[in-house]
Amino acid sequence: MEVRINISQIEIWENPFLCYEFSNRSCQKIVYSLEMRIFLYILFSVSAVVTVIGNLLVIITVVHFKQLHTPTNYLILSLAVADLLVGGVVMPPSMLRSIETCWYLGDLFCKIHSSLDVTLSTASILNLCIISLERYYAICHPFQYHSKMTSLATLVMIIICWTVSAALGFGMIFMELNIIGVEDFYYENIKCDGGCTLFQSKAGATVFSLICFYVPAFVMLCVYIKILHTAQRQVQAIQSMNSELRKEGKATQTLAIIMGVFLTFWIPFFLCNIIDPFIGYSVPPLLFDLFYWVGYYNSTCNPIVYAFFYSWFRHAFRVILSKSIFQTNSSRTVLM
Repeated sequence: MEVRINISQIEIWENPFLCYEFSNRSCQKIVYSLEMRIFLYILFSVSAVVTVIGNLLVIITVVHFKQLHTPTNYLILSLAVADLLVGGVVMPPSMLRSIETCWYLGDLFCKIHSSLDVTLSTASILNLCIISLERYYAICHPFQYHSKMTSLATLVMIIICWTVSAALGFGMIFMELNIIGVEDFYYENIKCDGGCTLFQSKAGATVFSLICFYVPAFVMLCVYIKILHTAQRQVQAIQSMNSELRKEGKATQTLAIIMGVFLTFWIPFFLCNIIDPFIGYSVPPLLFDLFYWVGYYNSTCNPIVYAFFYSWFRHAFRVILSKSIFQTNSSRTVLM
């Protein structure tokens, strides 16, 4: 697999650099200029910090304020936990791998990191899938909503979501299900010291992409199309004085935007992921790495979407910054 880089830009290829100079199984290393490395470290570090702080605010807001203890917001809380872990656990090691272009943290941590990466991206889309179903009952079957979407039912769905995600992520990596059928090719041609990439066979890439992205995305799109048609029929009621319908409609619109942002940020990666094994693994590693980070930035954007569309989040943010959250009965503050 050959990668052609323009020397006049940011990579230096005076000699073939290796991750481990004294290993005959070492991966090749790309050496960035000092200025570029400093810029990337600052960019990725700021991104990770913003991701953690933004999602931590969402978590504190939903947990602290009793007014927000609803099935919809419990699902938002679950999504925020996944996004927080992306910023706090996945981004920092990925930053070192992307900038140093080698993995120096050991094979075991490589497997753990890859497993967490798969688990959290899967948890995000499954949470969004559950949210779309919750919105379906809220808009299309409002009279069944409170009997179907109880706090207990929501908790069970969240537990199932995280269990399935963790089983898929850690099971696939540690049981090497991703390389079934191409084990010899992987260990002879791909595996090297200083590398940490999620290599997949044709079958592995297809099954992984379908389960983690394409099937849930298709389900969400179908559900939101159904919601849209129902909402159009209810438009006169929503425009009337029925505040409950207006509130549900606004929540559905905001969560649909969050779903759209998720799909937009992750489509480039999953397109490359499912195509790459069928074109001889010819997608440049740098392009794959770029699309990884585009996907990671979805976790950074979600709190920004909440802040832009949810007045309760902006109000809660002001309460938290003013330290009023430490006052007695602050949990009963009315945010809307």
